[in-house]
Amino acid sequence: MMDSFIRVGSLVIMIGLVWALYAGIVGEETASSPTPEAPTEETPPEETPPEETPGEQADEDLAEPDFAFRPTGELQAGSGTGQTDGTVWAPAMRFPLESAPAYLNSQVYGVGGSQGPSGNGQCDTRNYAYPWRDNFCETRSHNTLMCPAAVGHQGQDIRPATCKKAVHWAVAAEDGRITNIGTYTVFLTADSGRLFRYLHLDMGRLNVIVGQEVKRGDRIGLVSNDFGSTVTTIHLHFEIKEAIDTGEGQVFTFVSPYTSLVEAYERLRAGNP
Repeated sequence: MMDSFIRVGSLVIMIGLVWALYAGIVGEETASSPTPEAPTEETPPEETPPEETPGEQADEDLAEPDFAFRPTGELQAGSGTGQTDGTVWAPAMRFPLESAPAYLNSQVYGVGGSQGPSGNGQCDTRNYAYPWRDNFCETRSHNTLMCPAAVGHQGQDIRPATCKKAVHWAVAAEDGRITNIGTYTVFLTADSGRLFRYLHLDMGRLNVIVGQEVKRGDRIGLVSNDFGSTVTTIHLHFEIKEAIDTGEGQVFTFVSPYTSLVEAYERLRAGNP
């Protein structure tokens, strides 16, 4: 009887040891198992703006500024008295430079001119900016019937887009014929009866000869600084001669190109030269 009791007790103890060992193993596994983390959204890498290359500009920075011009006859201060009649003498003419931009201002009284502030010479950026300024009738000794003083500058000075000679084309303002080529002047007699004169082109590289028929917009020559035996600034001096009625008959004389140039330039900029 006693032996049976001892054997039952030993069996109970063994079963308890086995259970304790099993419980310990399961508990260790449960404690060591990692708890899965909730998924997190991946943060995209922060974009670094591209470095600007020196000299590069966005297209909008390179866009030509809005065109502006001073009134007809408003000359540079101290340069004479302008002709304020706003008649458009050549209403359908083509702007005499092939492409924009172009800048109308004084070569003599502007920056770098003999009567103007020195600045950085004729290539100063202030000479290549709007607004335009009339310089027909600017102080000169040439007979100019339409000027208040009856003498003055007989045309309008036009700077091309850049201060570089023999780069920018001058073109025919109207259909006509090249009737004369002088030392530094090309004469275009238009079918309309007007005379257009182009001064200071590169005379050694003209695109026309005397007697040649030209159409509106045809290339005539490259804007330069030819002035006979000397040089001038890089610009086109552009003139219009027209038959006008003085009340005592018609006179073929110089008229202001300024308003005609304004209208022609606006068409050019609009893509309808």
